[in-house]
Amino acid sequence: MKRRYRVRTDKRFQEVRRKGHSFTNQLLVLCALPNDLAYSRFGFSVNSRIGNAVRRNRIKRRLREAARLRLGEIRPGWDIILIARRPIRSADYHEIETACARLLRRAQLFLEPGEKAPDSAVDESGLIGPGTNE
Repeated sequence: MKRRYRVRTDKRFQEVRRKGHSFTNQLLVLCALPNDLAYSRFGFSVNSRIGNAVRRNRIKRRLREAARLRLGEIRPGWDIILIARRPIRSADYHEIETACARLLRRAQLFLEPGEKAPDSAVDESGLIGPGTNE
């Protein structure tokens, strides 16, 4: 996932966590807060209670991939934080992807059928579409 589509600062993570709307399921917590950008950004958090660094990074890679594949379907203008819960340790990629999609749907962050993503949105491969200089 390109850097532009990631929430990077701790300050913004905390702001989204405190002020954003929260949605949960067994594997994940999703927090979302509007931003003033023409695209949405994702952040990922996996607590050390989940496991060692290898396990945490593997989970983050899976979460990033699940989010990257959905970038073109997400409403622009949101900062979205996905926080892993303990049961995610035993989940495979498809369970994580499904949990992520369900939370995004519950948070109403998917584009409506017929609603068009802006020109600067990414395509399914995670590449930036026309209308940008990146």
